[in-house]
Amino acid sequence: MHANKLSASAVCLLLVFGLGSYAQQESASAQSKRDGVKERTHVDILKSLIGHWEGNCKTWFRPGQLADESSVKGEFTPMLGGRFVRHTYEGMMKGKPRTGEETIAFDAASNKFQISWFDDFHMNSAILFSEGDKTENGFWVSGKYGVAPGETPWGWKTVFEMIDNDHLTITAYNIPPGGEEGKAVETVYVRKRG
Repeated sequence: MHANKLSASAVCLLLVFGLGSYAQQESASAQSKRDGVKERTHVDILKSLIGHWEGNCKTWFRPGQLADESSVKGEFTPMLGGRFVRHTYEGMMKGKPRTGEETIAFDAASNKFQISWFDDFHMNSAILFSEGDKTENGFWVSGKYGVAPGETPWGWKTVFEMIDNDHLTITAYNIPPGGEEGKAVETVYVRKRG
Protein backbone atom coordinates (compact mmCIF):
# COMPACT_ATOMS: atom_id res chain seq x y z
CA MET A 1 0.00 0.00 0.00
CA HIS A 2 2.85 2.39 0.89
CA ALA A 3 4.49 1.60 -2.48
CA ASN A 4 1.23 2.42 -4.30
CA LYS A 5 1.00 5.83 -2.56
CA LEU A 6 4.63 6.50 -3.45
CA SER A 7 4.03 5.47 -7.07
CA ALA A 8 0.91 7.64 -7.27
CA SER A 9 2.86 10.61 -5.88
CA ALA A 10 5.66 10.05 -8.38
CA VAL A 11 3.19 9.89 -11.26
CA CYS A 12 1.55 13.14 -10.10
CA LEU A 13 4.93 14.87 -9.92
CA LEU A 14 5.86 13.62 -13.37
CA LEU A 15 2.55 14.83 -14.78
CA VAL A 16 2.85 18.26 -13.16
CA PHE A 17 6.45 18.80 -14.28
CA GLY A 18 5.92 17.10 -17.63
CA LEU A 19 2.82 19.15 -18.44
CA GLY A 20 4.59 22.30 -17.31
CA SER A 21 7.47 21.55 -19.69
CA TYR A 22 5.03 20.69 -22.48
CA ALA A 23 3.09 23.92 -21.81
CA GLN A 24 6.34 25.91 -22.02
CA GLN A 25 7.19 24.26 -25.35
CA GLU A 26 3.67 24.95 -26.66
CA SER A 27 3.90 28.56 -25.48
CA ALA A 28 7.26 29.04 -27.23
CA SER A 29 5.87 27.42 -30.38
CA ALA A 30 2.78 29.66 -30.28
CA GLN A 31 4.99 32.75 -29.79
CA SER A 32 7.12 31.73 -32.80
CA LYS A 33 3.97 31.40 -34.91
CA ARG A 34 2.73 34.83 -33.76
CA ASP A 35 6.12 36.32 -34.64
CA GLY A 36 5.96 34.69 -38.08
CA VAL A 37 8.98 32.51 -37.33
CA LYS A 38 8.80 28.83 -38.23
CA GLU A 39 11.33 26.67 -36.47
CA ARG A 40 13.20 24.49 -38.95
CA THR A 41 13.08 20.80 -38.21
CA HIS A 42 15.84 18.33 -39.04
CA VAL A 43 13.74 17.26 -42.05
CA ASP A 44 13.61 20.88 -43.29
CA ILE A 45 17.37 21.21 -42.86
CA LEU A 46 18.16 18.01 -44.76
CA LYS A 47 15.72 18.91 -47.57
CA SER A 48 17.26 22.38 -47.91
CA LEU A 49 20.60 20.80 -48.87
CA ILE A 50 19.23 18.83 -51.85
CA GLY A 51 20.51 20.05 -55.21
CA HIS A 52 23.57 21.01 -57.24
CA TRP A 53 26.02 23.51 -55.80
CA GLU A 54 29.20 25.26 -56.91
CA GLY A 55 31.51 27.68 -55.23
CA ASN A 56 34.86 28.22 -53.63
CA CYS A 57 36.90 26.17 -51.17
CA LYS A 58 39.70 27.51 -48.96
CA THR A 59 42.09 25.31 -46.98
CA TRP A 60 44.41 26.14 -44.09
CA PHE A 61 47.11 23.77 -42.79
CA ARG A 62 48.19 26.22 -40.09
CA PRO A 63 45.96 28.78 -38.36
CA GLY A 64 45.82 32.03 -40.29
CA GLN A 65 47.93 30.78 -43.23
CA LEU A 66 45.82 30.11 -46.32
CA ALA A 67 47.33 27.11 -48.12
CA ASP A 68 44.95 26.67 -51.06
CA GLU A 69 41.92 28.20 -52.71
CA SER A 70 40.04 26.65 -55.61
CA SER A 71 36.61 26.14 -57.14
CA VAL A 72 34.44 23.24 -56.01
CA LYS A 73 31.28 21.54 -57.29
CA GLY A 74 28.98 19.51 -55.07
CA GLU A 75 25.71 17.65 -55.12
CA PHE A 76 23.38 16.67 -52.29
CA THR A 77 21.00 13.80 -53.11
CA PRO A 78 18.37 12.11 -50.94
CA MET A 79 18.82 8.45 -50.01
CA LEU A 80 16.33 5.91 -48.67
CA GLY A 81 13.33 8.17 -49.02
CA GLY A 82 15.13 11.23 -47.68
CA ARG A 83 16.18 9.68 -44.35
CA PHE A 84 19.80 10.19 -45.43
CA VAL A 85 21.48 12.74 -47.68
CA ARG A 86 24.56 11.99 -49.76
CA HIS A 87 26.98 14.86 -50.43
CA THR A 88 29.55 14.29 -53.18
CA TYR A 89 32.01 16.94 -54.26
CA GLU A 90 35.00 17.51 -56.50
CA GLY A 91 37.56 20.26 -56.65
CA MET A 92 41.31 20.80 -56.61
CA MET A 93 44.01 20.79 -53.95
CA LYS A 94 47.39 22.28 -54.85
CA GLY A 95 46.59 21.80 -58.54
CA LYS A 96 45.54 18.14 -58.19
CA PRO A 97 41.99 16.75 -58.36
CA ARG A 98 40.26 16.23 -55.01
CA THR A 99 37.01 14.32 -54.40
CA GLY A 100 35.04 13.34 -51.33
CA GLU A 101 31.75 12.16 -50.00
CA GLU A 102 29.60 12.50 -46.90
CA THR A 103 26.51 10.65 -45.72
CA ILE A 104 24.37 12.91 -43.54
CA ALA A 105 21.60 11.71 -41.21
CA PHE A 106 19.56 12.72 -38.20
CA ASP A 107 19.35 10.06 -35.48
CA ALA A 108 15.94 10.44 -33.80
CA ALA A 109 17.02 8.22 -30.88
CA SER A 110 19.91 10.49 -29.86
CA ASN A 111 18.44 13.68 -31.36
CA LYS A 112 21.78 14.25 -33.13
CA PHE A 113 22.92 14.95 -36.66
CA GLN A 114 25.47 12.41 -37.85
CA ILE A 115 27.97 12.39 -40.72
CA SER A 116 30.35 9.81 -42.13
CA TRP A 117 33.00 11.47 -44.29
CA PHE A 118 35.86 10.38 -46.50
CA ASP A 119 37.98 12.39 -48.87
CA ASP A 120 40.99 11.47 -51.01
CA PHE A 121 43.07 14.30 -49.57
CA HIS A 122 42.09 14.95 -45.95
CA MET A 123 41.06 11.49 -44.77
CA ASN A 124 43.55 9.30 -46.67
CA SER A 125 42.10 5.78 -46.14
CA ALA A 126 39.95 6.47 -43.06
CA ILE A 127 36.30 7.36 -42.49
CA LEU A 128 35.54 10.14 -40.02
CA PHE A 129 32.33 9.74 -38.02
CA SER A 130 30.94 12.91 -36.42
CA GLU A 131 27.78 13.93 -34.60
CA GLY A 132 26.30 17.08 -33.18
CA ASP A 133 23.34 19.38 -32.81
CA LYS A 134 20.98 21.62 -34.74
CA THR A 135 21.72 25.34 -34.88
CA GLU A 136 19.55 28.27 -35.88
CA ASN A 137 20.60 28.01 -39.55
CA GLY A 138 21.78 24.42 -39.87
CA PHE A 139 23.82 22.10 -37.68
CA TRP A 140 27.31 21.23 -36.45
CA VAL A 141 29.05 17.89 -35.92
CA SER A 142 32.38 16.88 -34.41
CA GLY A 143 34.54 13.78 -34.33
CA LYS A 144 38.14 12.60 -33.96
CA TYR A 145 40.68 11.29 -36.44
CA GLY A 146 44.00 9.52 -36.06
CA VAL A 147 47.21 11.18 -37.20
CA ALA A 148 49.67 8.31 -36.61
CA PRO A 149 49.89 5.03 -34.68
CA GLY A 150 50.21 5.69 -30.94
CA GLU A 151 49.46 9.41 -31.32
CA THR A 152 46.55 11.18 -29.63
CA PRO A 153 43.68 11.71 -32.10
CA TRP A 154 42.82 15.23 -33.23
CA GLY A 155 39.34 16.72 -33.26
CA TRP A 156 37.44 17.87 -36.34
CA LYS A 157 34.34 20.07 -36.13
CA THR A 158 32.16 20.87 -39.13
CA VAL A 159 29.48 23.57 -39.23
CA PHE A 160 26.77 23.62 -41.92
CA GLU A 161 25.14 27.04 -42.22
CA MET A 162 22.30 27.80 -44.64
CA ILE A 163 22.65 31.53 -45.22
CA ASP A 164 19.46 31.40 -47.31
CA ASN A 165 17.89 28.93 -49.77
CA ASP A 166 20.70 29.43 -52.31
CA HIS A 167 23.78 29.97 -50.14
CA LEU A 168 25.43 27.33 -47.96
CA THR A 169 28.69 27.63 -46.04
CA ILE A 170 30.45 24.54 -44.69
CA THR A 171 33.28 25.39 -42.30
CA ALA A 172 35.56 22.76 -40.74
CA TYR A 173 37.86 23.32 -37.79
CA ASN A 174 40.94 21.29 -36.82
CA ILE A 175 41.37 20.78 -33.07
CA PRO A 176 44.80 19.62 -31.83
CA PRO A 177 44.92 17.66 -28.55
CA GLY A 178 44.63 20.17 -25.72
CA GLY A 179 44.64 23.06 -28.19
CA GLU A 180 42.18 25.54 -29.65
CA GLU A 181 40.24 24.96 -32.85
CA GLY A 182 41.57 26.59 -36.01
CA LYS A 183 39.76 27.03 -39.30
CA ALA A 184 40.84 24.24 -41.66
CA VAL A 185 38.42 24.22 -44.62
CA GLU A 186 35.74 26.67 -45.70
CA THR A 187 33.43 25.83 -48.60
CA VAL A 188 31.14 28.61 -49.77
CA TYR A 189 28.44 27.12 -52.01
CA VAL A 190 25.89 28.81 -54.26
CA ARG A 191 22.97 26.73 -55.50
CA LYS A 192 23.21 25.98 -59.22
CA ARG A 193 19.92 26.63 -61.05
CA GLY A 194 18.76 24.85 -64.19
